[in-house]
Amino acid sequence: MNCRSVCCHRWSSEERLDGKTVIITGANTGIGKETARDLARRGARIIMACRDLERAEEARTEILEDTGNENVVIRKLDLSDTKSVRAFAELVNKEEKQVNILINNAGVMMCPYSKTVDGFEMQLGVNHLGHFLLTYLLLDLIERSAPARIVVVASVAHTWTGIRLDDINSERSYDTMKAYGQSKLANVLFARSLAKRLRGTGVSVFSLHPGVVQSDLWRHQHQCIQVAVKIFRVFTKTTLEGAQTTIYCAVEPGLDSQSGGYFSDCAPAGCSRTASDEDLAQKLWEISCNMLGITWQ
Repeated sequence: MNCRSVCCHRWSSEERLDGKTVIITGANTGIGKETARDLARRGARIIMACRDLERAEEARTEILEDTGNENVVIRKLDLSDTKSVRAFAELVNKEEKQVNILINNAGVMMCPYSKTVDGFEMQLGVNHLGHFLLTYLLLDLIERSAPARIVVVASVAHTWTGIRLDDINSERSYDTMKAYGQSKLANVLFARSLAKRLRGTGVSVFSLHPGVVQSDLWRHQHQCIQVAVKIFRVFTKTTLEGAQTTIYCAVEPGLDSQSGGYFSDCAPAGCSRTASDEDLAQKLWEISCNMLGITWQ
């Protein structure tokens, strides 16, 4: 069902996830929390992968009270630190028998220039490289859990720029909007490349634009931009509305043939020409592996 007609309400699918395990990064706030709430209501085991454990516990308590699903757990994950990503993945691979849905949701948006623990530009490091490594480390378990899905929360911001292959860490110059756009373009390219590599495995991959959402992601913006977002909030989405396309990609039956696709408003959507560039996707894949020190054909 296309959620354009129900964008002010919860998407109306009755699909159940009993017996399924879902990992959601950044599940303590915003659309991540609303996604966790919805999928918990559908009976899934929810692993909330969060950096801020205090806020995660508050969100978990809220979700338990709202859904009655006690099979919701918190695990520490800081996507700006590859050691944390590896520790999280090691724990999941040890504790969990299956991971049926991985939702790469967490992100930072248009923040001042900074670097991750490993020296990556923060937006690229968290939004793309952290999730790239996490998916790599969990992929064997996900494949054994097939049919399974990997959902990458990208953005229409992927149309703002290209990938600066010669200065991917924005060390020579930094534009906060272009760096954010680059990280979101990387999300779409990653989803397309991963889908190609996973053909025939029973694992589907989707990227999506959640809409312009009223969330904490705007916290780094100039006060004028924050005021503008409030003024034009009638044209933006609540976090509940913004979560609907993520939920759609996670649970809607019959999407396997569209693996690698980009979605918006619970329907297939067009992405930029750059996001469809196979050569660029391959170069980004190789650079990402090199930056992370992994081999992933």
